[in-house]
Amino acid sequence: MLKNFWICGMGTMLLFNALAACGSPPNGNGQAEHPVQQAKPADPNAKRESSFGDRLNLRQHREDTERFVMNRMHGPYGVYTNYADSGESDTDATGHEVLSESSGLLMRYDALTNRKDAFQAEWERAKQVFELPSGFSYRYSPKQDKKYSVNAAVDDLRIIRALYEAGDRFHSAEYAGLADDYGKRFYAFNVKDDKLYDFYDDAYKVTNDFVTLCYIDLATLKRLPVPAKQQSALVQNMAAILQNGYLSDAFPFYETRYDYGTDTYRSEGINTIESALTILALSEAGLERSESIAYLKEHVKNGTLYGQYDRNGVPRNDIQSTAIYAITAMIGSVLGDEELYENSIRQMEKYRVTDKASTLYGGFGDPAAKQAFSFDNLMALLAYAH
Repeated sequence: MLKNFWICGMGTMLLFNALAACGSPPNGNGQAEHPVQQAKPADPNAKRESSFGDRLNLRQHREDTERFVMNRMHGPYGVYTNYADSGESDTDATGHEVLSESSGLLMRYDALTNRKDAFQAEWERAKQVFELPSGFSYRYSPKQDKKYSVNAAVDDLRIIRALYEAGDRFHSAEYAGLADDYGKRFYAFNVKDDKLYDFYDDAYKVTNDFVTLCYIDLATLKRLPVPAKQQSALVQNMAAILQNGYLSDAFPFYETRYDYGTDTYRSEGINTIESALTILALSEAGLERSESIAYLKEHVKNGTLYGQYDRNGVPRNDIQSTAIYAITAMIGSVLGDEELYENSIRQMEKYRVTDKASTLYGGFGDPAAKQAFSFDNLMALLAYAH
């Protein structure tokens, strides 16, 4: 089993601990070594004639994975965190606990694949299970009957983005209006002084004091229904934080988080999923660096993207995952790079269960351990749909 590194979803809830600043920005003063560019007005939500997945005849693979998720990993509260059940009492989500992360990913998939009824059903479920006065709880435990009081910016933005995408895809003013409503709520609680914060705790009425770079979804921030001046300031601030987090041309990944109080970046290790999601967000805004794309293309082709690196680009392990290659496939799709997309899918499918006798058939996981993680499978679905 190649352990799932779903770092930039709710696997990062440990970031809610008040961590002391460690590490430093690329050149020691919080500024990038390269000039910050302005985000381009490209719309990653624009409807395409066809997806790379369809053009490469991946529809059957996508539908098999969709069937696995909906028949084997989906329950009355949403998509299970893991196919294998648990007591749901750990610090991190396990077993058949559900995450707003998963609802947002599935809603995005439904919108991209024109599954209107499925989208509506998942939205109604997500609203019922996760809604808080401030946004959406990141996690619900059915066995504990516990809705956590904390949201996560990345997950709320994903749900808001899915509503916007549904509005576009289904020509629905209702979904667009819902996206605006929740976008206003999100801005009120997760944005302060034109800066995005990772989470808001609905019980204690506080945010944290930093932002995790892969939480910064520029494409969705640009659509929030706030006055143009505030929106421009927010997008510019967050785009600068993303770009200034660039490590080096030699290892063109990104820092993990940015501390507002100390104006420094912090990274205990460079997690590939986090950096890949950051590169995806930059690519959607037309701000990707050619060095990052070249690095990804080389290592995707060779199947050598590992789960974590040190700051010099030395692998800290040899673990890989479905989600890593699903995200690089999406980067390829956004950039119109069919080679990157196809090579990413080829690597991703190494972790696909092809034994029709297995209960995990069509999914991505470990048949021997009977484990399959929501993030891997849902990111694979999105990759197929791109």
